[in-house]
Amino acid sequence: MPKLDQIVVIDIEATCWRKRSPPGEHHEIIEVGIATVDVSLCQPLEKDSILVKPTLSTVSEFCTELTTLTQEQVDTGVSFRQACDRLRKDYHTPKRIWASYGNYDRTQFEKQCQLMQVPYPFSTRHINIKTLLAVLYGLPQEVGMAQALEFLNLPPIGTHHRGVDDAWNIAHILAHLMKAYRHE
Repeated sequence: MPKLDQIVVIDIEATCWRKRSPPGEHHEIIEVGIATVDVSLCQPLEKDSILVKPTLSTVSEFCTELTTLTQEQVDTGVSFRQACDRLRKDYHTPKRIWASYGNYDRTQFEKQCQLMQVPYPFSTRHINIKTLLAVLYGLPQEVGMAQALEFLNLPPIGTHHRGVDDAWNIAHILAHLMKAYRHE
């Protein structure tokens, strides 16, 4: 039975390089930022971060500049399987609607689950907030998260490109959209 009490907002950070990935290395999730949104109250509830230790790649200098995450930090993280298990156990992700800003997070989870033979931790009920915002406001094209915050007059919180902070900001965008729809 689906749970409609909360929406789980996900924002991931993955290993990345200024140009291409080095031979033998793949984009790999190193942080799962999580924020929950209370559906009845239309407000973010909590945020969390799961650091994930990469096994197929290393954190490049460019990746650290972008995310602030270092190899030493992610080396203290859990395995990708453990991260997925925690999403299922702590956030009931197979039964809840989940959301992300764009499709990158969804497709990266799908690819990595398949590659590592880990069961996909989410339900099929996914909201692409980036597309939803553009459609609701009749924008000519989708905009980035930072532009969306500015467009909605919401102050950015934390460090951009840190999963936990981006998930929290995205949760605020979603809550704003929910409130606007309910009060029209």
